[in-house]
Order: sequence, then structure tokens, then C-alpha cells
Amino acid sequence: MLSKSSSFTVQKDDLALLIDPRGNRHIVQLEENGSFQTNHGQLFHNNLIGLPWGSRVKSHLGKSFVMVQPSLNDILLNTKRATTIMYPKDIGFILVNMNISNGRTVIEAGTGSGALTTALCWAVGCEGQVFSYDIHDDVQELARKNIARLGLQDRVTFKNKDIGNGFDESAVDALFLDVPNPEDYIPFVSRALKPGGFFGCLVPTTNQVIRLLETLEIHGYASIEVCENMLRYYKSIPARLRPDDRMTAHTGFLTFARPISNHPISNPSGERK
Repeated sequence: MLSKSSSFTVQKDDLALLIDPRGNRHIVQLEENGSFQTNHGQLFHNNLIGLPWGSRVKSHLGKSFVMVQPSLNDILLNTKRATTIMYPKDIGFILVNMNISNGRTVIEAGTGSGALTTALCWAVGCEGQVFSYDIHDDVQELARKNIARLGLQDRVTFKNKDIGNGFDESAVDALFLDVPNPEDYIPFVSRALKPGGFFGCLVPTTNQVIRLLETLEIHGYASIEVCENMLRYYKSIPARLRPDDRMTAHTGFLTFARPISNHPISNPSGERK
């Protein structure tokens, strides 16, 4: 369970991020009488519960760990997975480009292991709702468990359904597709979104993007944008600051667009009748 932001101390059932002497990051749910085993020794949960966040704690071998609250980025990268997860670099961009915020209603198709689902639930808050579709019940079940682990299950409704028959919801604020052939579902997307709402999609190849762009134009979408995100970290050592040896480069092409109503505008000149 995510710790309440107002809490200064670690509580039972909280998720804690433990950073070991080599900088490796471990997310652990703290349970009474529990323990966590690493190459640097064992940490006993009872010794951690009640300590202030930001404490340095030691294993039974005397090795020092840093204990802090995990960020959403940490949680997403730590997601238990049965499929390839969407990366935080793409997820964050999706949230801000599609205006996902407190109280919004959002559909996603392609639940997978639930990384994007987690971020959507986080963003819509207690007043919003996420509807997540997937045809694979076993994979979606893992997503359910991942969401429940964070205590966000009340913010999402999982649907084990084929979106080839359309969506159950209408007039939603945003809709995101993570499916192989998104162009096939654009008519259903148009019916589910409110006019001027936010559409987004992730696909791995340019051929898929081209087919999607052609379909979006046919259905009168506007403000169409295509992009990809590449993220490079630096070694944070003052004496030898340089790029890391590896970077998270191409993970997929993001497409964003807005459905436009075909209804004529009354009195377009602005003149009074």
C-alpha cells in the first residue's frame, strides 16, 4: 500500500524503497515480523516500522541502506509483469499530453501488466475512474493484483472484453490504445470520447503509425501529433560526470489526436439574431 503523503514515519503495510550500498533499488511491503534478504544482509521489518522516512538503516551484516518512500517512477519500474510494460518516460508524457488529472474519466485498451493503469489510477484521484479493457484474462488478473497492492483498486474497472465490439462507456475525457492494430478501432474511439476529448496511442513501428494517421484523417481528427521519447541518465559523480553507458531509447511511437464534432456551428458570424 502507498504511504499517505502526510505521514512522516513508516507504517505497517507501507511500500518502502530500500537503496542498497551499490545503489540498487528494492521496493518492499513492510509487514509485522517480516524480513527482506539481500546480498548485503537481512533487514527485519519490525526494525523499520516506526522510523522516519529518509532514515539510514543497517542489515544484520552492518551494511547501510537508505529507506525512502518510492516514487511513481520506482513503482512502475518495479511492476510485476507478464508482458512488456510501458516505460515511465512514455507514461509521464501521456499523462500531461492527455490532460489526465483528478476527476477525469479515462479508457485504456490493452491493460497488460498494468503499468499505465497504475499511473492513470494515480492521476485521476479518488473522484476519477479508469476503465481498462483486455482480452487476456490471465494477464489482466496480474494487473488487478498490482493495482490492489497499491490500494488503488477502487479507481479502476477491469473489463475482459474485445474492443472490436466497441466500448461500454461514452463521453469520456480521454482514451488510450495500446493494441497492435489501433486503426481498426477509431470508429469506436470516436463514439466513446466526448467531442474534443483526448486520444492517444502507442505502437512500435512506423507502418502502424502510417495506417493510424490515415484513419484519423478519414475520421476528421485534428491536432494530430507523432513523437517518440528518448531518456538518457548521467553518472552523478562530480569528478567524472558523463552519460550512463546505457539509455532507454526507442520504446514506441506515441500518437495524440483530438476528435472534432461534425455538428455545424450555429451563428458562426457571432452576430446577434
